[in-house]
Amino acid sequence: MSIEGLCFVITGGAAGIGAGTARLAASRGAKVVVSDMNDAAGEALAEEINGSGGQAIYQHCDVTNEEQVEALMKAAADAFGGIDIVHNNAGIHESMLGGDLSLDGMSRATFEKVMGVNVTGAWLCAKYALPYLRNSDNASIINAGSTSSLTGYPQCQAYGASKGAIMQLTKMLAVDLAPDSIRVNCYCPGSIHTQIVDKFLEAAPDPKAMLNTMTQTHLIPRMGKPVDVAALVCFLASPESEFVNGAVWGIDGGSLAWRGTLDVLGMEAEA
Repeated sequence: MSIEGLCFVITGGAAGIGAGTARLAASRGAKVVVSDMNDAAGEALAEEINGSGGQAIYQHCDVTNEEQVEALMKAAADAFGGIDIVHNNAGIHESMLGGDLSLDGMSRATFEKVMGVNVTGAWLCAKYALPYLRNSDNASIINAGSTSSLTGYPQCQAYGASKGAIMQLTKMLAVDLAPDSIRVNCYCPGSIHTQIVDKFLEAAPDPKAMLNTMTQTHLIPRMGKPVDVAALVCFLASPESEFVNGAVWGIDGGSLAWRGTLDVLGMEAEA
């Protein structure tokens, strides 16, 4: 899968799936713009990539801030001569904001914050990257969905609603941007070991039981790793996926392929 020379803009790129994608893409010859609000982690990652022979810069960006999103895209194009791939990875879960996660206990501000980052942020990034993507011969927007785009989970109202919206936004953008030869796809991970998942588990009334719920449905009996998803992102960014557009890719260890838990199969999830 040749992504050499392509410019990736990765939001929420300082940790988790974003950082995994930045490292893998850079190792395959891509030029990477790491964007995040955690400046120390983002700068350290860019330095790590450059020190390993890759090409990366860091740019601070709150994806809900229109001016910062516009500045991010300009900085990427100025640094690397254009933009080929936008990886809309930035996202939050309501458990990261604290407070009650029940319908009667969650604040409107919490719900709107999650929707703002996860949905409006992705839309803004697509909007302000568009002039640069139109000049690319391999333009692609890759959105971060979730298995909660497709099914329900407890204590996940805002996050699940936002990821359902991302799945549909992917299809709408694929239609609207097809005349510009810009592909738009979405991936839906299962339980991936990231900071968001750690926070979600910490907020659960019984973290161990919740972890079992999250991994016991995986036919591959473990939690996913950021690099698992990064490999799919790099494929969707590559010319090898040129006939893939408006698609929703599951990468969930087989979680949504059935309705059961591993104990039914005589299996146990790995720690």
